Amino acid sequence: MTAIFLLSSAKSFAMTRLRLLAMLLALSVNFSAFSQSDGFTSSFVPDSVFQRMQGRSWPAGCKARRSDLRFLTLRHFDENGIEKTGEMICHKSIAVSLLAIFRELHARRYPIHSIRLVDDFNGSDSLSMEANNTSCFNYRLTANGTLSRHAKGMAVDINPLWNPCVHLQGKHKGIVEPPSGKPFLKRDATRCVSTFRMITPTDECYRLFLRHGFRWGGAWNSLKDYQHFEK
Repeated sequence: MTAIFLLSSAKSFAMTRLRLLAMLLALSVNFSAFSQSDGFTSSFVPDSVFQRMQGRSWPAGCKARRSDLRFLTLRHFDENGIEKTGEMICHKSIAVSLLAIFRELHARRYPIHSIRLVDDFNGSDSLSMEANNTSCFNYRLTANGTLSRHAKGMAVDINPLWNPCVHLQGKHKGIVEPPSGKPFLKRDATRCVSTFRMITPTDECYRLFLRHGFRWGGAWNSLKDYQHFEK
């Protein structure tokens, strides 16, 4: 009889503990939603978004882990001063940093043409760059055939048309990505503070990313990837 009573008590305690944990989880979710009501949010990748990624940024054979990724919403101003809300997928380890960076860029009204998932461009990095779209996760290879940092959600390309990538060495020497970004290879000070806001070491976007521990592709030697920040 004592054994039955103890077993019943243990079950009752376990159920009470589960209910308490469920309540705490609900409170945590509600608090998170409240604290992110400014339009800058981070969450697990929703099913609807993950479905959009299939065959695009998430190709067949993708070895990334969905649980390692986060879905961000980010407010920003475009070059015409119009406020928008964008979407980005990144690795969970940089989600907090990106929220802080883009909050600050928004507060400074830093012009970002668009922030859309590369899936809106059928997973094509080339099309996304041509559209001057700021993006992060895309499970793809680099021009040299190695897995890109974008494949882990650990790299962000900012306004890629205004901040193109130019190859300086090797078989891709002279290639500019995107090709329509060639006029923006001239990085003089006057143009850098214009509407286009080219990224240079004096630019606030550059300073914010480096403050959060990112490396800038514009400082590389074999190529100058002015749009690119990575960890």
